[in-house]
Amino acid sequence: MGVVDDGDLVVDAGNSNWRHSLAHCDVLGERGIGFVDVGVSGGVWGLEDGYCLMVGGRTADVQDLQPLLRALAADGGYSHVGPAGAGHFTKMVNNGIEYGMMQAYAEGYEILRASDMEIDLAATFQVWRHGSVIRSWLLELLADALSDDPELDRVTGDAEDPGEGRWAVQDAIELAIPAPAIASALFARFASRQESSPAMRAVAILRARFGGHEIPS
Repeated sequence: MGVVDDGDLVVDAGNSNWRHSLAHCDVLGERGIGFVDVGVSGGVWGLEDGYCLMVGGRTADVQDLQPLLRALAADGGYSHVGPAGAGHFTKMVNNGIEYGMMQAYAEGYEILRASDMEIDLAATFQVWRHGSVIRSWLLELLADALSDDPELDRVTGDAEDPGEGRWAVQDAIELAIPAPAIASALFARFASRQESSPAMRAVAILRARFGGHEIPS
């Protein structure tokens, strides 16, 4: 007897690639085992503030899980979004959108910080939390961080990409869907891990050669 048997139900609530979820569903299905993929969004604060569940799988399997899913999810934060693979596909897109939103806030912060107007960065982000059209939980997190450290001096600029944003860009290419905001945010993550970008060094030397522009030391 194996770990799972005919009639059992496997739930994958990790940040898995949706294509892997489809393959797992097929393999398990051949043995009469159900499979449900659950995309989870809410971050480390999900335990306190609640999180949402994006569920993919057969209707009968998802219905069997409903009591558990409703108990775990935030109020209104559970939905059966489609067949097997759909839970992780929608979570992938969720993370892609997250990349774009975070990058927009980060670029706005850098513009404000570079200004000669001596803008109160913490006060700016705090006021945006109240009535602004760009308010969000991500904004609240950044506003709180800036209240503690407006210059972010205690933070390094190395931002990893755990995979979902990269997968979202790859699928956008496969589907011929323009996704410039998500793609740019992903590439910005790559740039953050380069102490001195070879590409930008090449740009600097080209500007110096054709236009005599000074190369910063």
